[in-house]
Amino acid sequence: MDTQFHVLAVDDSIIDRKLIERLLKTSSFQVTAVDSPNKALELLGLKGNQGGMDESLVNKVNMIITDYSMPGMTGYELLRKIKESERFRDIPVVIMSSENIPSRINRCLADGAEEFFLKPVQRSDVDKLKPHLMKSKIKDFCKFQQHRRLLTWYSDSNTLCQRCI
Repeated sequence: MDTQFHVLAVDDSIIDRKLIERLLKTSSFQVTAVDSPNKALELLGLKGNQGGMDESLVNKVNMIITDYSMPGMTGYELLRKIKESERFRDIPVVIMSSENIPSRINRCLADGAEEFFLKPVQRSDVDKLKPHLMKSKIKDFCKFQQHRRLLTWYSDSNTLCQRCI
C-alpha cells in the first residue's frame, strides 16, 4: 500500500501517540499526530480560529483515529463533531481506549465510528483499517465521477466497483 492514505491521530498521551504513529507509518500511512481533539478540529478548520487551518491537511485526511478519554473533549465528542460536519462526515473515524466498556464501545459504533480498538493498539488492528480506507476512497472517486448508481451498488453489495477502480 502506498503512502497516499493520510491519518490524523489524536491522543493526549505522548507514549500512545508515538506508538500509534509508529504503527501507522510502518504500514505506509502518512500520519499527522496531535495531542487534543481541539487541535484536531483546528487543523481541520472546524473550530474558531481558521488561521491555524492547514489546507493541505484538510484536503488529504483519509481517516481519523482518536483516543476516547482525553481532557477537555472525549474522542466520542470529536467523533460527533466530525460526523456533523458536511465536509468530513464520510471520513472514517476509529476510537481507541484502554477501557473495555461495552456500552461505550456500542455507543461509538452506533454513532459512526468504523472501529473501536482496545489499547495498546496492535499491528493486527492497523490491518483492519485498510478496508475502511478503500471503501472511503471508492466512495470519493464515485462522487467525483458522479457514479451514483455504482456508489449505490457498491454500498449494497460491499464489492469493489469495476468501473471505479
